[in-house]
Amino acid sequence: MNKEKIILFNGKDLVGWKSIHGGDAKWRVENGVLTVEPHAGNIYTDVTFGDAMLHLEWLEPDMPDKTGQSKANSGVFLQGRYELQVLDSYGIENPTMSDCGGIYSQFPPLCNACKPPMTWQTYDILFRAPRFDDAGNVTEHARLTVLQNGLPIHNNRELPRTCPGGLFQQTNEVAEGPLMLQDHGDPISFRNIWIIRL
Repeated sequence: MNKEKIILFNGKDLVGWKSIHGGDAKWRVENGVLTVEPHAGNIYTDVTFGDAMLHLEWLEPDMPDKTGQSKANSGVFLQGRYELQVLDSYGIENPTMSDCGGIYSQFPPLCNACKPPMTWQTYDILFRAPRFDDAGNVTEHARLTVLQNGLPIHNNRELPRTCPGGLFQQTNEVAEGPLMLQDHGDPISFRNIWIIRL
């Protein structure tokens, strides 16, 4: 089994990424950082994965005049289907499934591990893909464990369904899928994105 680290973003260009609108991804790359080009659309990797460890870092702009889902919104879609929310939720006492660290539309994070905007933050994710029988029926749903900035926010959480807004609006569970990053209209930045297939 190949367990080498696969660099998904090389810090120089968007080789290995595609736009959901077809063709090459159109986000900005500068100084080793990938930034959402608002309204250019979600982007996803050529690389697909089942069971995997994934690391990425992100930075939210300071948007003091915005609130809720309008405040530095993006998302990390595992297999293009399960969204781990990116949002400026700093200081919120009881985060919901729609706040940063939430599994969108399903589960809130165990705690609010957010740093202030304009601060680099991390997700370290252990993802277990769904299991299927020989007929293609799901026998076990996907699971994930997530550390945000080193703090546990999900612990072996079962994902009984996919999240809305996934890759090409697909809702089926799959053995392998890509990483997708969401363009929600805000200039969120990402760096140091890699996976290890397990």
